[in-house]
Formats: sequence, structure tokens, C-alpha cells
Amino acid sequence: MEIVSKNIAEGLMEEIPLENYFLILKFQNETDKTQTVVRDIDSSFIQFHYAIKGNGLFSFNNGAYMMPMKEETSLLLYNPKRELPMNLQIEANSWLITLLVSIKKFHSLFSAEANYIPFLSSENSDKKYYADKAISPSMAVVLNQLMNFNVHSSLKDLYHKAKAYELLSLHFNKPEDADIEQCPFLADELNVQKIKHAKKIIIDRMAEPPTLQDLAMEIGLPLKKLKNGFKQIYGEPVYTFLFDHKMELACKLLAEGNNVNEVGHKVGYSTSSHFIAAFKKKYGTTPKKYITTLTS
Repeated sequence: MEIVSKNIAEGLMEEIPLENYFLILKFQNETDKTQTVVRDIDSSFIQFHYAIKGNGLFSFNNGAYMMPMKEETSLLLYNPKRELPMNLQIEANSWLITLLVSIKKFHSLFSAEANYIPFLSSENSDKKYYADKAISPSMAVVLNQLMNFNVHSSLKDLYHKAKAYELLSLHFNKPEDADIEQCPFLADELNVQKIKHAKKIIIDRMAEPPTLQDLAMEIGLPLKKLKNGFKQIYGEPVYTFLFDHKMELACKLLAEGNNVNEVGHKVGYSTSSHFIAAFKKKYGTTPKKYITTLTS
């Protein structure tokens, strides 16, 4: 059961093993150019692809057949009779998540639902199966939580595994079975898009972020829906998320060799003392001491 990666741009893909023959691939093309991923995947794997942001294009049979991946759509690929290697072009500023799970593992998860899931039924067990569909609001929440999360490093494996199982269950959930009463916010795809827009706004304007009330007005949501929806999707209140984002960016900039004053300014602090205090609150050490740990 072979999975081989090649020709993958540095920083483009993150591979997260969950269990034997079950893994997550995260693709983040933050460049302004289309990037290509070529990956061998044998016929024993079911492939679940999700385009969270931007677009992609799958190429099969040496380019003889193309299958587009549009933003906010999913694609399921399975063919037990032939290999389906991944040859994926990811457009600029695009995010995709892929789940790879062996058919044996998948059967163990859904054996009681064989008649409910088409390609698990006995008459279809040896047939190819392709399906594309829109990403539901509830799936969008889980996908964004996989891309943007803040949990202790010791819990990351458990968190990823839980979200992968949740994503699979939602993928095959019937829309009429969704628990809309539990979270009415998620029933409205437009609301999810507005929350994503709110996230982009605060990151783009981290030096002078808008107030919550101004942010709510700009994206066209009541303040309460902004607060509840943002926490539902990203797992944190708006400004907690922004603080964590700024500190993570600060670590990256410090590691790249920027000095403390420059980094503080870039992440939105008017004085170095304010930045140092914030950094110490987050990490328990000063930026300068953090830099020394990188070189020691």
C-alpha cells in the first residue's frame, strides 16, 4: 500500500498520519503562482479532496482527462482496478485538504452502512466511484478548524484524528439529518462566508483592527452572530484568534532574522515594549531569548 510524494514545493504540503492507512494532506499555496503536486497513490485508497479556498485541477492519464476542483467543492475518487496517482495543480492563494483512507479501513468504519454508502454495497464493491458535491456549511467549519487551530502540541494528534472522523461522518450525512436546531448559524452558507471575510479583515488590518461592532457592520452580521460564529468556526473569540495569529507570525519573522523592533511593528505593536510584553505573555519568554533558542 504505497504512497510516494515527489515534486512538491517546499512548504506547500503538510502530511499528517492518523492511523495505519489513514492520513491527512494539507495544501496551502500562499504564492502568486500555480503549484503542482505529483503523488503516487495505489488503488487500495479512497481519496477525499476538499477545496477550501481557491481552485485546483486534477490531471489523469498523462493529461488526457482533467477534473477541476472548484472552491467550496469536494471530490471523492476510488477505483479498485487501476491506480489514481495525484497530479494536482493548485492555483495561487488556494487551500485544499485531502483525506486518504484505505478501503479496508473505510469498511471497518462504515460496515454497518454498506447499503447507505453507494460504493460499499456488494454490487459496487469492485467498481470505480467518482463523486463531487458542494462542501456543506458544517463541513466548511471542520475544514477551517483543520487549517486554523490552536491546541497544545500534545493534543494535535488527537485533534486531527477527531476532525478527520468528523469530516467523514459529515461527508456522508444526509442534509435533512443535520442538527440545524443545535447550531442554526451553520445552516446558512452566507454566514460562514461572512465569518471567513471577518477573519481576512482582521489579519489584513492587524496593525489597526476594527472594533467588533465595526467588524460586524462591515461584514453585515449582528454582533452576537459574529462572536458566536467566529468561535464556532475558528475555536476562539475574534481577538484571541488575532493575538495568536500575531504571535505565530512574530515567531516566524524572528526565525527569519528580523530584529525585535521590526517584528513588533509588522505584527501591529506601536512600541517594542508592548510587543515584548505580549510575546512574553504568550510564550513565557522574551523575543530575544526566543531567538537564542533558535541558534543554540
